[in-house]
Amino acid sequence: MAHYAFIKDNIVTEVIVGKDEDDTSTLPDGFADWEAYYLTKRPDQDACKRTSYNTFGNQHKDGGTPFRGNYASKGDTYDNANDVFIAPQPYESWVLNENYVWEAPIPLPDNDYFYFWHEGVYQEDNNKGWLKATGN
Repeated sequence: MAHYAFIKDNIVTEVIVGKDEDDTSTLPDGFADWEAYYLTKRPDQDACKRTSYNTFGNQHKDGGTPFRGNYASKGDTYDNANDVFIAPQPYESWVLNENYVWEAPIPLPDNDYFYFWHEGVYQEDNNKGWLKATGN
């Protein structure tokens, strides 16, 4: 089983489950691969690209070879120059790291509490941004 992302204007519009890319025994004549075949099913899309469910942050969860940076999700950007999928930027201040994952401009505190990011707090004081979550 493999997953494929449909792309329009460099934005992922849909992700489907399809044939394993190595299973070419049932690939219809005239097609080089499953990406090309599936694209014919969505002719309004610009591209169809295989995506790896096991890849995040340009790392394969089982130690295999990472594929296209991250698993694609609807709304992600496809970066054609680097052949990777990138999630939407979660906050204005966050930056994309070398593994195609968005990072806060200051590190998450290292302790046993749960924190959430507050962009407004960061914009007021660039030394703050992580707020401790409180329970009821």
